[in-house]
Amino acid sequence: MADLHTPRSLIITLYGAYGRGAGAETGADGEEPVPVASLIRLLAAVGVDAPSVRSAVSRLKRRGLLVPGRTAGGAAGYALSGDARQLLDDGDQRIYSRTEPRASDGWVLAVFSVPEAERAKRHVLRSRLARLGFGTAAPGVWIAPGGLYDETRHTLQRLQLDAYVDLFRGEHLGFAATREAVARWWDLGAIARLHEEFLERHEPVLREWQSRPHGAPASTGPGAEPPWDAERAYRDYLLALDSWRRLPYADPGLPVALLPEDWPGGRSAEVFAELHARLRDAGAAFVRPDALVRP
Repeated sequence: MADLHTPRSLIITLYGAYGRGAGAETGADGEEPVPVASLIRLLAAVGVDAPSVRSAVSRLKRRGLLVPGRTAGGAAGYALSGDARQLLDDGDQRIYSRTEPRASDGWVLAVFSVPEAERAKRHVLRSRLARLGFGTAAPGVWIAPGGLYDETRHTLQRLQLDAYVDLFRGEHLGFAATREAVARWWDLGAIARLHEEFLERHEPVLREWQSRPHGAPASTGPGAEPPWDAERAYRDYLLALDSWRRLPYADPGLPVALLPEDWPGGRSAEVFAELHARLRDAGAAFVRPDALVRP
């Protein structure tokens, strides 16, 4: 997770957590743009300086994820594009769902063929399928749990790659046991290490919050503990979400029966779920002055 918490990633995480459905019908998809000054304030709380915010916003604009606009008060700002909203909406199911995957859901297969003259798109296809959580069953044949079909379809259409891909649903009929095959299709050891890194970073944060009763006043005076306030809840939540939102893509959500014993994915999902329950709404009080969320 060496590339965690880049300014671009944190901005997308911020919009995903607090920046949808914000209100006035002046931005993309009926949302009011978030003022640049608000982005600077909110990113400063997680250690990002103003020049880095502006640079990251420019890159996101060039990629078509943010669109410029004016707030109701006339300030310059940025709202999510339609593509960005679809990306975040698709991601919600993975990031926040606690639904247990079932072997009966079957598999989705992606088979693609790209002409040599467009070989750059072959690389884009491979990298995008990998980022969606697909494993490699054979050269040119990628596989993922059946529940990822809708998101895969949306993603390939959004990137205009659907003309090169055929999607199939199916079940694994042999010859190796499915559990053995899964260990070939995905690097389960690498995925397990990502879960362990998440736990190393964020489980101590959860324990700190668990050690202090909800609503306990912050101590003051020399040598006092830092305040357990809305800004701290926002900061701890945004960093945890920025770490976590990659994991359900690296880990496609395989049925437990197909995973090694002592798989750390269940524990990391529990830690994130509790951080989300404790901190998301508490952090909204820090975000609210910037009108990204409503009471």
